[in-house]
Amino acid sequence: MHVHVQGQNGEAKFWLEPTIALAQQAGLSDREINEALHLVKEHENDIRDAWRKHFGR
Repeated sequence: MHVHVQGQNGEAKFWLEPTIALAQQAGLSDREINEALHLVKEHENDIRDAWRKHFGR
């Protein structure tokens, strides 16, 4: 399970399992990555629910 994050300067992919972690990124600053990580953690349950609803798992 993962989520993609798009920014003005690039994008990142975060794994949600087994723990939330940066999988890869391109073009984002450390600040943008940290902000995205914070948002993913803050909205983890909503993201997981949406992922399961979309993929049916």
